[in-house]
Amino acid sequence: MSEERVQRRLAAILAADVVGYSRLMGTDETGTRDRFNTHLNELIEPAIARYGGRVVKTMGDGLLVEFASVVDAVQCAVQIQKSMADRNADEPDDRRIEFRIGVNLGDVIIEGDDIHGDGVNVAARLEALADPGSVVVSGTVHEHVRGKLDFGFDDLGPQDVKNIAQPVPAYRVLPEGRQAVEPARKMASSRWRFPAIAAAVLVLIAAGGVAWWQLWKPDVEPASIDKMVFKLPDKPSIAVLPFTNMSGDKEQEYFADGISEDIITDLSKVSGLFVVARNSTFTYKGKAVKVRQVAEDLGVRYVLEGSVRRSGNRVRINVQLIDAVRGGHLWAERYERELKDVFAVQTDVTRRVIKELAVTLKANEQERLFRKHTQNVEAYDLFLRARRAWVPPTKERILRAKRLLERVIEIDPHFAAGYAGLSFMHSSGVRQGYSESRESDIEKALELAHKAIATDDTFGWSYLALGSAYLMNGEHDNAIAAMRNAVRIQPSDADAYAYLGYYLHWAGRGEEAIEANKTALRLNPKPRGARNVAFLGYAYFTAGRYEDAIDTINQRYEWFAARAGPPVLGYLAAAYAATGQDDKARVTMDTFLDKRPKLTISTFPRLRIYKRAEDRERLIKLLRKAGIPEK
Repeated sequence: MSEERVQRRLAAILAADVVGYSRLMGTDETGTRDRFNTHLNELIEPAIARYGGRVVKTMGDGLLVEFASVVDAVQCAVQIQKSMADRNADEPDDRRIEFRIGVNLGDVIIEGDDIHGDGVNVAARLEALADPGSVVVSGTVHEHVRGKLDFGFDDLGPQDVKNIAQPVPAYRVLPEGRQAVEPARKMASSRWRFPAIAAAVLVLIAAGGVAWWQLWKPDVEPASIDKMVFKLPDKPSIAVLPFTNMSGDKEQEYFADGISEDIITDLSKVSGLFVVARNSTFTYKGKAVKVRQVAEDLGVRYVLEGSVRRSGNRVRINVQLIDAVRGGHLWAERYERELKDVFAVQTDVTRRVIKELAVTLKANEQERLFRKHTQNVEAYDLFLRARRAWVPPTKERILRAKRLLERVIEIDPHFAAGYAGLSFMHSSGVRQGYSESRESDIEKALELAHKAIATDDTFGWSYLALGSAYLMNGEHDNAIAAMRNAVRIQPSDADAYAYLGYYLHWAGRGEEAIEANKTALRLNPKPRGARNVAFLGYAYFTAGRYEDAIDTINQRYEWFAARAGPPVLGYLAAAYAATGQDDKARVTMDTFLDKRPKLTISTFPRLRIYKRAEDRERLIKLLRKAGIPEK
C-alpha cells in the first residue's frame, strides 16, 4: 500500500480477553461458550452501544472495540468489569468468566471495517498487563480523562513492550475513586508485568485457533530464505528460544531455562521435526533479537518463545509460536497454574506445537513423548539446579552437581534423571582427570546408568550416561550402541549425535564419526563453546583427513588457545606434522605447552581411551614430530 493511500484516524481502543479461556474450555467447552455468549449479548455489546463504541472484532474469547471518545471508552470498560464482578459473585472459580481490559488513545490505520497499527497494539499490550477483572490504560488516556471521571488511578510506571519503540506509561483504574496506597504490592505487580509478558502471549482465539496478534497484524518481519545461513530442512524446523525469567529474582534463571530445555528435549523426540539444540538458541539469551534474525542464523522456519514467572507455589508461563518465514503468529497461550502443574503445561505446549506444525507422530513416539519422568516438583527443581551446576565441568562443580543429584534420588527414586545425572558426573570426573579412584567411579557410573534405564527407558540422557560410562571402561562397541539408542529416542538431539561421533572417533571409525558430528553441528549451528567443533576435528584426524582437521579446528583456534584443558591443540599440531607443515606444528605445540607445561607423551590426555593400538600409535608418532616432550 502506498503512503498516499493509507487512511488514519485518532481513536480510543478497548482490547479485552477472557482469563484462562483455554482452561475453561478444556473443563467445559459447551458451558463456557454458552456463558461467554450470554455475557456478550446481555451485558458487553449493550454497554458498548450505550457508550457509543463500535465492535471491530469479536472472535472466540476476545474483543477489539473502537470509541470516538476516550472518556466513553474508559467508562464502558469500568462498567463491564463492575457488572461482570456482580455476575461472578455466586459462580464457582472454575466457571467464572473474567476479563482483562486495556484502553489506549492513539493513531490507527483503517482498512475497510478493520483497524490496526500502534494504537491498537498498545491497547493489546495494556490488556496483557491487567489483572483479572481490572482495567489498565495508557498514559495518554490518563491525561485525557483525569479530572473528568471519579475514578482513581494506580501509576504502574513506564512499561517496555514489544514492537513499541518507547516505554508506555500505564495506569490501573481504581473504579471506586481510591488512590493506590500499597507501593510494595505495586512493585511486585510491575515485576509480573515486565515487557516480555506482553510480548509473549495475548490469547488463543478458540474459533479457528487464531491469536489476537495475528488479527492485529503484528510487527514480525518475515525471514528471508535466501539469507539463511543453512538450507531449510525437508521437515518442519523449529528453534525454542530461552524463556525469559520474569520472577524478579536472578536465582530463578535456572527454572526458566529448565522449562525451555525440557520443551526442546520433548520436541527432539519427534522424528518428524528438526529441532535446534539448546546450546545454539541460548546464545540469544538476554538479547533483544528479532525472530527473523534467529530464523536466518539457525536455518529454521518456526520460532517458539515465552516467559516464566514463578512466585511461591504459582507459576505463570506465556508462550507463542511464530512462523518466521511468513511473519505471523500460529498460536499463543498464557498458563497460570500451581507449580505442581508445570509438567502438564510443558506437555500442552509440546502437543500444540506438534498440532500447529501438522506433524504425524510414529506409534512409538506417542507414549515416549508425553510420558513425564517425574511429578515431584522438588526433585525436578533440584535436577534443574544440578544440570546448571556442573557446566563447565570443574572438579568443584561436578562435586556440587553430585550432591544435588543424590538429593534428587532421595526425594524421587523413580525419577531416572537423578541416576543418569549422577552416573554422568562419575564418568565425567574420570574423563576430566578428577577421579581419585578410576575403577570405583567407572563401576559406579555403570551401575547408576543401568539403574536409570531400568527406571525409565524413555529418558534419553540415561543412554548418554551409559555411553559415557562404557567409554571410560574401554567398552567402545557398547558405548556406540548406547548412543545409537539415545539418537533413536531423541532423533533431533544434537548432544546424542555429538557423543555418538565422539565415541566413533575413539573406536577408529573416522568417516562415521564425521557424519555424526556434522549432523550435531547442523542441529547446533551456534554452539556456545567449541566442543562440537573439536569433536569434528578429532573425527577428521582419525579418518586421516588432516587438512580438513586443520581447517575445522582453526575455526575456533582462539577459543582453544585460551584454554588449558582440551587436547585439541595437540591434534592440530599432529595434523600439521602429518601434512609436512613442521613449523606450524611446533608453534602450535608450543602454544599448547604454554598452557600445560608438564605435558609429555605419557600424560597426553585420554590416549588410553583409543580402542585400536594403531590409532594411538599414529597420534603419538605425530605428536613427537610436532615436538611434545618424551618425559
